[in-house]
Amino acid sequence: MRKGERHEVVGGVVITNPDKVMYPDAGVTKLEVARYYEEVADWLLPYVADRPLTIVRCPEGYAKQCFFQKHASEGFPDVIKRVQIPENGGSGVYVAIDSVAGLLSLVQMGVLEFHVWGSRIETLEQPDQIVFDLDPDPDLPFGVVVQGARLMRTALEGLGLQSFVKTTGGKGLHVVAPLTPSLEWDEAKAFTKGLADALAGADPEHYIANMAKKKRVGKVYIDYLRNGRGATYITAYSTRRRPGAPVAAPLRWDELSPSLRADQYSVRNIRRRLAGLKEDPWAGFSEVRQQITPEMQRALGLEPSRGGRSGR
Repeated sequence: MRKGERHEVVGGVVITNPDKVMYPDAGVTKLEVARYYEEVADWLLPYVADRPLTIVRCPEGYAKQCFFQKHASEGFPDVIKRVQIPENGGSGVYVAIDSVAGLLSLVQMGVLEFHVWGSRIETLEQPDQIVFDLDPDPDLPFGVVVQGARLMRTALEGLGLQSFVKTTGGKGLHVVAPLTPSLEWDEAKAFTKGLADALAGADPEHYIANMAKKKRVGKVYIDYLRNGRGATYITAYSTRRRPGAPVAAPLRWDELSPSLRADQYSVRNIRRRLAGLKEDPWAGFSEVRQQITPEMQRALGLEPSRGGRSGR
């Protein structure tokens, strides 16, 4: 920080250039973004702490040049954790956080999106959640996405897995099932592909599990590829680099309706929502104990893995 430069302190972290406009269409400043993250930190940190991150940095705001970053750079403060992860025959030093100070230090660096691995550092090679990203053709009514999320929930329940839903702050919805770490990445990804293929096959008019964009016109793409090693997805309560400063917002299942929008909640209105809730929309998420079993794999026509075990 240069001498005489205006700054603010939020959560013990110095925020420089606090008046910089990060969302010009909404007039949301860097200081407002920092205060948002300070206020929602208790809600957000359980879903991001001790997971390798890919961050999206927008030093001049979302409407200007942004870039993805997964490896730690020189000059990152000590409150941002470094995680050594094997990759490409060598290793990379990834970014992780476990505190409000770490979260706000990344915000100070212009981070507007937090994307997480589906595993924690201590069980890096065994995912502890699977996610289905329901990504619609922009011309589709959102009710088709809502119906797809409900179908996914029903399919998971039929296999014996509890799931949770959130808006992405972008175009669609995420359906997330927490797991007790047991399977390897490839096994979990094969399971999610099998389930996505099954749902798309049951209603090919509305849903598809093929990532080819020309085949996705007029349909909802059930993206299971977020479940591969090193793949990431937007975490709950993260801001998005989109107009209006939207955030990814966990919902109760009974809140889904065709009138919902994927970008319905933003930096400006999410805190009012949280203040009015009687309980966390994802209450019990961290207490769920379930895993993908050989019986579930067989139900999707998959060869049972050695890592799977019976029961929940």
